Amino acid sequence: MKARVYVMLKNGVLDPQGEAVRHALGSLGFDGVQGVRQGKVIELDLADGTTEATVTEMCEKLLANTVIESYRVEMG
Repeated sequence: MKARVYVMLKNGVLDPQGEAVRHALGSLGFDGVQGVRQGKVIELDLADGTTEATVTEMCEKLLANTVIESYRVEMG
């Protein structure tokens, strides 16, 4: 069984990496990009029967800094 966890900075939290990407895209001639938010995707290979609640607990304890990041879990 696989799970994907999508982690992004919460709205209102500055994203210096996203801003660097936006600036670099502008330097390459992509002037239409007004903002970039950068995040991460974590893929987990799980034992059969692992619940979404268990993955959520993993996020809360390690995979996401819930003070400044939000996350979304996809099981499947």
